[in-house]
Amino acid sequence: MAPVKKTTKKPAVKKAAVKHKAVAKPKPVVKEEEILVEIAPVEVAEVANGNGKEKYFQAIGRRKESIARVRLYTKKSTDTVEGEKALVVVNGKDYRSYFSDVNLWSIVESPLRKLKSLNRFKATVVVHGGGLSGQAGAIKHGIARALVEFDLNFRKKLKKSGFLTRDSRIKERRKYGHKKARKMGQFSKR
Repeated sequence: MAPVKKTTKKPAVKKAAVKHKAVAKPKPVVKEEEILVEIAPVEVAEVANGNGKEKYFQAIGRRKESIARVRLYTKKSTDTVEGEKALVVVNGKDYRSYFSDVNLWSIVESPLRKLKSLNRFKATVVVHGGGLSGQAGAIKHGIARALVEFDLNFRKKLKKSGFLTRDSRIKERRKYGHKKARKMGQFSKR
């Protein structure tokens, strides 16, 4: 019989750790024009008007299924809707003609009324989704957020009044075996 060769493991040779010096990569040069283009839509933007550029502050408001994009203009604009100056223009109409209910008018005006600045600002709103009540709540939320963008000192008063909190109450989902979320069919004993 041939003798069996035993293999022995050779001790692992440790390689010398090579230290690489970190070479600083040159940072890309960003032009000022590029920065302004990126920041402008979020914070402050200017709209070209017939009489020059008009500054506005933009915010999004939400309530139920409604979403409102609000642009708050600092100067009282000379835009007229249906023959008179409009405080808030909703989807191209004055808010008093868009919302038929007086209670909804007061909801839309409430952030401006709280700051006693009804005649100081003009807002244009594009709102979609949900019903009229949800849309009025979304506009209120958007106007309040735009006012905070305009001046951070307004935040304390608006937050205390609850205008900056998104009202998260939404319709409850329908359960199986029920007609609606909680309503059931009529019980029949026999």
